[in-house]
Amino acid sequence: MAADLFDRDEAPLRVEPFAPPSRPNSRAPLAERLRPGSLEEVVGQQALLGPEGPLGRMLAAGRLASIILWGPPGVGKTTIARLLAERASLHFRQISAIFSGVAELKKVFAEARALQNADKGVMLFVDEIHRFNRAQQDAFLPVMEEGLITLVGATTENPSFALNSALLSRAQVMMLSRLDDAALERLLCRAEETFGAALPLSADGRAVLRGMADGDGRALLTLADEAFALTTDAPLDGAELSAALVRRAPVYDRAGDGHYGLISALHKSVRGSDPDAALYWLCRMFAAGEDPLYVARRVVRMAVEDIGLADPNAMSQANAAKEAYEFLGSPEGELAIAQAVVYLATAPKSNAGYIAYKAAMRDAKGKGAPPPPAHILNAPTELMKEQGFGAGYAYDHDAPGGFSGQDYFPDGFERPTYYEPVERGFERELKKRMEWFARTRQARAEK
Repeated sequence: MAADLFDRDEAPLRVEPFAPPSRPNSRAPLAERLRPGSLEEVVGQQALLGPEGPLGRMLAAGRLASIILWGPPGVGKTTIARLLAERASLHFRQISAIFSGVAELKKVFAEARALQNADKGVMLFVDEIHRFNRAQQDAFLPVMEEGLITLVGATTENPSFALNSALLSRAQVMMLSRLDDAALERLLCRAEETFGAALPLSADGRAVLRGMADGDGRALLTLADEAFALTTDAPLDGAELSAALVRRAPVYDRAGDGHYGLISALHKSVRGSDPDAALYWLCRMFAAGEDPLYVARRVVRMAVEDIGLADPNAMSQANAAKEAYEFLGSPEGELAIAQAVVYLATAPKSNAGYIAYKAAMRDAKGKGAPPPPAHILNAPTELMKEQGFGAGYAYDHDAPGGFSGQDYFPDGFERPTYYEPVERGFERELKKRMEWFARTRQARAEK
């Protein structure tokens, strides 16, 4: 079906000569006025565009493959696509997956065929390409294979989940970085050159402005445009700037990569016994509007998975934090969750119970379903007693030390060892107890 999206016999369209986009006028937003005119002017993406970067190598070799540009907002995806087309002498055609459908794709493919007949290559830039459904994504496959277009897709979503595997197999994924502090500062310097004046900010105010942008170059220049318009007798410090400008909302998708990235960072910080990092990621999630109960549930999981019996009180702390939040609500309840996070991060760690559970589950699923040995089965009827149910059962409370050492695995089942306590926290004591159990069990078996 995808191959029929365009008609090969359709009359050729008139082909306009390619021309790179002109610089916007002085009334355009600052981000448009400072849009780079060459790849060398792009900041923060040297790992991709430099001589040793994958895009730099492609251009040096005189070829440009279809690519997916994956990165956060405001890092230059659209600009890079335009400049790549210019450098590779390709006609640039841009569509948005939000507003385009099959009809638009059909028109673009017809234009591409007309340009191909005129010996002119076409780059099709698809913004928000992850918004296309599976059938629409499949429509690109035949024209990519034919070489009719060079596809450049831009997405803020993880391509592994957002794009079809068939499309990914025909394009290279290039990951763009959020702009670091140095790249943002270079943009501010360019803005000052354009205005012919310095920003009315102190060094602290300048740092706060960069922080407000959160790695987004477009957001930074929008904020800088507003800062230039401020009337002030002296440079503004960070607090004064924050009061004068609206801070950019954190980029966070509670159903996407931002959500899973931050909860992973929180979990790994707790596992790594770093309470400061754990608090930072916790507050990042709260500041972005995450549901505190979601975090509380994950904290309970941390207590089970990464601390376990090394500190049996960890589970109590985690559950108490959840109950405290449900009782107090926001914003006081978040403090209870933060307290639990600090407790868990500083607690001794063990995943011995988690490992034991997974090992036992493998045997439970993979070694059939043998019945319990007869000596540990109850015998409520005479017939069951005659069949040997309960015969030979050792009542542990009657044994020395309250442990008989009897075998409780199925008959003929080679005894495994699932739980192996670590030498940390309370499990250090459990390890001594387990070793005594093993010696007693061995002595019983040798009688």
